[in-house]
Amino acid sequence: MDLQQIKYFLALADELHFWNTAGKMNITQSALSRQIQALESDLGVQLFNRTKRSVKLTPAGAFLKEKWGRELSEINYIHQFAKQIHLGEQGTIRIAHPDSISGSLMPDIVARITSTFPKLQLELVQVLYESQKEFLSNYKLDLVITRDENQMKEIRSEKYAIDNLALVVPENHPFQTFEDLSKDKLIDQKFILPVKDESSSYNHIIQQMFETLDIIPNVYLHSEFGSTIIALVKKGLGIAVLPDSYRYHEMPGVRFIPLPFQTELYLNWRSDDNNPVLVNILRLILGKAI
Repeated sequence: MDLQQIKYFLALADELHFWNTAGKMNITQSALSRQIQALESDLGVQLFNRTKRSVKLTPAGAFLKEKWGRELSEINYIHQFAKQIHLGEQGTIRIAHPDSISGSLMPDIVARITSTFPKLQLELVQVLYESQKEFLSNYKLDLVITRDENQMKEIRSEKYAIDNLALVVPENHPFQTFEDLSKDKLIDQKFILPVKDESSSYNHIIQQMFETLDIIPNVYLHSEFGSTIIALVKKGLGIAVLPDSYRYHEMPGVRFIPLPFQTELYLNWRSDDNNPVLVNILRLILGKAI
């Protein structure tokens, strides 16, 4: 007994006519008859009562028609699901991204993914900077968006976008534009900055900015989370330097002053990961094959 014999049986059980069924299944009538006889022999069960004028299901045949019909539908669904996984249209992908792009780039990325692959499951997470590469290497994440280019051999990086830095000040702060940022005025400010990491290129950019402005900032608070920094600025506890993309969060009570300093965004994934879901996502986001 094989799956094709069951398909022949179900087709005949619907038609109850050997000639019509043979035509629909694209086989000869005699071949169909042999397949049904072989199935009955394997099962040790008579499936049809046959006469010269009619074909009718036996009680055992009617029972198997109901059960096998349901099972075959499930098998077809499983096969289709497996094909979609193979093509990268089904499955789950876990993406980590910085909080700064939650209101800017991520909505567009998610919209493009869900419109192209509507059956794909997305998990968007945020993890600490020092945990990102570990989670990616240990298969806890599939794709990580960072502001640092990865240097590990087992992880591949591609530049995706460029973002400007911005000075974040309370809404009533006297700073209005970049031209207001003189050395004398900045020295008197208290700064709230991201947690310092000497290996982070993002932190290097911030330090280069201060060097260009020729100041040593009075930094008295550090935070891993940009949303926390913005809340502290809003409270009047200091001013901050953050990616300009945070302004898309539309947080009242603060002002973003664009700065002529840029920070880059990278897509990072495992070099040996050939998951078709990930391949499709990267091709969609980057606009090219990887």
